[in-house]
Amino acid sequence: MKRLLKYTLALLLIALIALFAWGYAPDTDPAAMKAKYASASSQFIDVGGGLTMHVRDEGKRDGPVLVLLHGSNASLHTWEPWVARLGAKYRIISLDQIGHGLTGPNPTDQYDGDAFVGTLDALMVKMGVSKFALAGNSMGGYVAWEYALAHGDKLTHLVLIDAAGPPEDPNKKLPIGFRIARTPGINKLALVITPRSLFERSIHQSVSNQAIVTPASIDRYWELNRYPGNRAATGLRFASYAGRLRDVGRMGEIKVPTLILWGAEDKLVPVSGADWFAARIPGSVRIVYPGIGHIPMEEAADRSAADLDAFLSGPFPSPGNMPSIAQSKP
Repeated sequence: MKRLLKYTLALLLIALIALFAWGYAPDTDPAAMKAKYASASSQFIDVGGGLTMHVRDEGKRDGPVLVLLHGSNASLHTWEPWVARLGAKYRIISLDQIGHGLTGPNPTDQYDGDAFVGTLDALMVKMGVSKFALAGNSMGGYVAWEYALAHGDKLTHLVLIDAAGPPEDPNKKLPIGFRIARTPGINKLALVITPRSLFERSIHQSVSNQAIVTPASIDRYWELNRYPGNRAATGLRFASYAGRLRDVGRMGEIKVPTLILWGAEDKLVPVSGADWFAARIPGSVRIVYPGIGHIPMEEAADRSAADLDAFLSGPFPSPGNMPSIAQSKP
């Protein structure tokens, strides 16, 4: 029995050493990350309570304001295709949400809906922005519709892009990074074991237009995830994940004009989610992009930017399906 125990412990030790050799990744250096991933448009705004948020305020200074919220484990960089296409007409504010990018962790260690909505609102107040259109992808979509419930009077339009919120299929196979983040015990190892290959695989699994997955984009996800405090924030955020649907019953209270954009091949939040939102938000319209996955603003940048512009510029269209304006190419 003692020999068996020693043998088992030895195997466990070897396995642990191999695991660390395969995937150990220390925190990145904040100064190096800011030098690499901030831009001339970057601002670091103190919103109070010890929190400083990374923000880009770009585009036409006197244009209608469009605020953009990225998804889980992403950053404001995901919006660069829209900024390039819409900046001549709109003032575009993108930000790294709490626990992400160069913003880093929330000093309160809170990552529920109230925390995301509260920090966003504090930022808008600090920037003096009182009326704006709000768009969010995935987790950012969840924050966007929660913001619409809490501060609908501040919004001109709401745009949900493959947004979190619809009930999940328990049999759905999530990208590996999300499965690890949600698995108790294993997610603790993710505080120090986060190989680049894990991010590469998860990103490839999340999109259909594989052309947007580049070595530089993989590096960005991997390095910013390791910005000090972000990995711990991810664990805390997923731990509060179960409370996400608390306000679903209030979705009918959203009165702001709402556009729903979705990738038909989204494996993370299936396209049935577009119908789910459309059925609950009065007067909303939906557009579904064939051949596109979870990140339409990157995968179908021309089409999605044109559709957004049409929605923000023209009279609010009739409820239901709004035909896509630019069908030719991503």
